[in-house]
Amino acid sequence: MGVDEHTEQKLFFQWCLRHADEYEGLHRIFAIPNGGNIDAVRGRRLKAEGLRAGVPDMFLPHPIAPFGGLFIELKVRGGGIVSDAQKAWISELTCAGYQCVVAKGFPEAKQAVENYYARA
Repeated sequence: MGVDEHTEQKLFFQWCLRHADEYEGLHRIFAIPNGGNIDAVRGRRLKAEGLRAGVPDMFLPHPIAPFGGLFIELKVRGGGIVSDAQKAWISELTCAGYQCVVAKGFPEAKQAVENYYARA
């Protein structure tokens, strides 16, 4: 049995905390809790508060030319499907000047951050 998305994201954020001093602005990376299983009442409340289907899982608000920041959509290693809503958000955010990456697990998310900073 593989590692679930929660564990992958937890490993990724642990890595970010350990390496925040090495990468300027990495300490500002945050999760966007748009996914997961929620009941109908909570879902309606969150939608009224601005929940949007398909928004990537994480955002690094540190611009590195030519990008205004890095969005990461995390999937489990060896699986996970990018939904149509996710594809639409990734397209819109890319057109708006952000780098967007779909990462399969912690190693690819880590690599996305390293590649992003390698542009500087």
